[in-house]
Amino acid sequence: MSRYVFAHARAVLPDTVVDDALVVVEDGLITEVGPAVPGAVPAEARDLRGALLMPGIVDTHSDALEKEQRPRPTVEFPPDFAVVSFEGRVRAAGVTTMHHAVSYQTHVLKDRTIERSLALSRAVQERAAGGLGLVDHRLLHRLDARDPDALDVLRRALAELSDTGVRPLVSYEDHTPGQGQYRDLESYRRTIQTQERISAAEAEAYIEQRIAARADGIRQRALSLAYLSEQAGAGRIRLLAHDVESVEEIAQVRAAGAAVAEFPTTVAAARAARDAGMPVVAGAPNVLRGGSHSGNVSATELIAAGLVDNLSSDYMPTTLLAAALWLARHGVVPLHRAVALVTSGAAGTAGLPDRGALVPGLRADLTVVTADGGQQTVRMALLAEESADGADAPVSVARLLGAAAR
Repeated sequence: MSRYVFAHARAVLPDTVVDDALVVVEDGLITEVGPAVPGAVPAEARDLRGALLMPGIVDTHSDALEKEQRPRPTVEFPPDFAVVSFEGRVRAAGVTTMHHAVSYQTHVLKDRTIERSLALSRAVQERAAGGLGLVDHRLLHRLDARDPDALDVLRRALAELSDTGVRPLVSYEDHTPGQGQYRDLESYRRTIQTQERISAAEAEAYIEQRIAARADGIRQRALSLAYLSEQAGAGRIRLLAHDVESVEEIAQVRAAGAAVAEFPTTVAAARAARDAGMPVVAGAPNVLRGGSHSGNVSATELIAAGLVDNLSSDYMPTTLLAAALWLARHGVVPLHRAVALVTSGAAGTAGLPDRGALVPGLRADLTVVTADGGQQTVRMALLAEESADGADAPVSVARLLGAAAR
């Protein structure tokens, strides 16, 4: 049996913070959490010297792997290299469970193709199956509701997944301008104009063309939602409704089997989702930037109103820890509630009850953090598999700290 003891930590528990804590890990599971009683700290304990000890961060939605593979439009790295390179960044941000958002769509402005997404998906699954990853790699399947090719690909992708006992996450989205994330057309026009370095008139023409084409996709949108509804109803997927904007839309997606409201764009939508028993996901970048880049509702406003269950990184994993600590530092919510947004709350959204809290019996996914000068530094991250006993366990941070007493 492997055993690791961490002492004198400021431990973030589900309902409080213990300033001088002792946490024991045995064979990849948390077995003890409590105060570090003077004179009773085991000799083999690692002294964390007051550093913050919290559960490993769970990210339910990250598009950032796309940029890791293609940091510039004319530069592309092999998918397997991108996954390994990216996981190092993610681990350094304190993330131990990562849901890579795979977008089944062709989107010129975002440099996305279905083929590239499938290649990244395969690379993620291969890294996860190899058992040597620095994080627990998982997928979030994103469906462009108006793209018939995307629906066909999603059907095949879901059929090929092995049964892990956890329902795959599927995010249903429609990014046609004038609704959802892009309901603020003036904000969208400015975004397009800046991204593409085109004139206001050219951006306006592009938006008008997209809106005019909306009718062509109505039938496909209905077919996509019918398929997803059937899959959700049969318990084969966990369905997330992306960029919901109104009470009426919440009612529609809930009736279709959606379990989660992802990035609601208005207070009304977030409140309706909460009333319907749907976990609400907001973006950590929104918190740090002081608002939505698309002109939608402030995530901080939603959190202060008690309408958010978890933060996801959206496109920048380093924002998760930073956003949680910012919320606590500015008194928006207490520290334990802020940390829950990126740990237990996120685990609940993903349907992963085995992680996300410093509670005996749960996975020993841990993150050790120091905070100085208003910034935070991840000093150590530990994945449960790394502290498990056995010759097949990968070399880990815990093992490199030294052999525990037996």
